Amino acid sequence: MFEKIISKSTGDANRGAPPSPHAQAESHSQPDSGPVVAISPGKRNILGSDVEIQGEVRFQGDLIVDGRIEGRIISEGSLTIGEKANIKAEITCGSVIVQGKVEGNITATDRVEICALAEVSGDIKAGALSMEAGAVFVGSSAIGTPRAAPQVVQKAPAVTEPELIAELPAGSEKAPAA
Repeated sequence: MFEKIISKSTGDANRGAPPSPHAQAESHSQPDSGPVVAISPGKRNILGSDVEIQGEVRFQGDLIVDGRIEGRIISEGSLTIGEKANIKAEITCGSVIVQGKVEGNITATDRVEICALAEVSGDIKAGALSMEAGAVFVGSSAIGTPRAAPQVVQKAPAVTEPELIAELPAGSEKAPAA
């Protein structure tokens, strides 16, 4: 089901060791959603271009994806979607950098960056959005939060035409010359 999961941490003594058994846990509470992959916490996690995951991915820290993910990606950390990546997922993260292709909605508490050769098809909701020239974005966006609640402006009562005519002095049917 999972071809490869690589976890790299600075100072990790188990470099090259296979991932822990907890890294590939299945969700029993959501039978229709597929497996849940929990990436081990660390400073940087990498899913290579030969990795394909269907289901839900959760991680802490940073995750760089160059493979394929279909399902959901959830984290408070930073997600980088590499140039070779192909993602069909609902993404909810702290921040997202897109360099590859994403089909699905992106929600980021901090920011979303869409790089020059990236393609995003879906809606984006984030605190900030940056998009380089050459990037493709098809969808809607809701960026930032209002600084103050919108205020309703009261309009002055409209003056009707008969009231205007009543105010004209008698015998002045023509408008004065300018």
